[in-house]
Amino acid sequence: MISDAAATDLLHEMVAIPSPSGGEQKLAEFLVNRLPELGFSARTDEVGNLIADIGTGTGPTIMLLSHLDTVDRPIPVYRDQHAIHGRGSVDAKGPLAAMICAAARHPDFAGRIRVIGAVEEEWLARGGHHIAETLAPPDRLVIGEPSGWSSVVLGYKGKIDLTYRIEQEPTHSTNPQAKASELAVLFWQRLLTTLGPELDHGSFQKPAATLRAITATPELAELDVDCRVPPGFDFDSFSAALQGFAGPGELNIIRYIPAARAPRGNPVARSLSAAIRREGGTPARPSKPAPPT
Repeated sequence: MISDAAATDLLHEMVAIPSPSGGEQKLAEFLVNRLPELGFSARTDEVGNLIADIGTGTGPTIMLLSHLDTVDRPIPVYRDQHAIHGRGSVDAKGPLAAMICAAARHPDFAGRIRVIGAVEEEWLARGGHHIAETLAPPDRLVIGEPSGWSSVVLGYKGKIDLTYRIEQEPTHSTNPQAKASELAVLFWQRLLTTLGPELDHGSFQKPAATLRAITATPELAELDVDCRVPPGFDFDSFSAALQGFAGPGELNIIRYIPAARAPRGNPVARSLSAAIRREGGTPARPSKPAPPT
């Protein structure tokens, strides 16, 4: 059994270990060494994911999955009487620590509680994809992402990551020939039009896109785009349209993850909602506009 004070200490230690995407090794090693003290068997896999198991192993498997990495923008780590401050304290070392501590309080679980700390979630979710490809599907799955302690998120928008690159011959600025920078802007505008007339990052039912990065000169332009799409989105038609107006540019669709939504009567959602009520909360069951990346 881990006390509330020890759980808080664990989170503080985790937050104090920098773990930007691609640099999670020290945090993973810390947890592999610490978690056996709490009753877990712990290891890392081929890509660096933390895998920690507890329970009798003779029943169903419940997977509690969060991620080790953070964005690479450090902020000071400190603790006061109300909170722990630091990169990852919310997204998502807080959820991961909560999952570790919850599992540690049930060492005699009739089955297996498997806690996963995935790597590179903030990039292209290499760790999560590796888990899906290499481990048997659990009987139940809970994903730890920040959503408010009294919320049980039922769905996530789908995600399309893509890049666009175009080169043009050098020419004078007054030459009417289209410049690479102009063609890249035109591609972005057409992409938005193709997504639909109503774009809204705040709505689960509407698509949206973010231009994450752009570099452009008259000779060379590159775009990095993140699209979020609702259930039922016609990815094949969207992809074909992009290919159609990519022109001489190079379009690279890096990945597509369809939207997902669990039914309101899902047994995991019911159990989490009941636990929130026991703690005096009123459970909300939203669908998040942004998916786990």
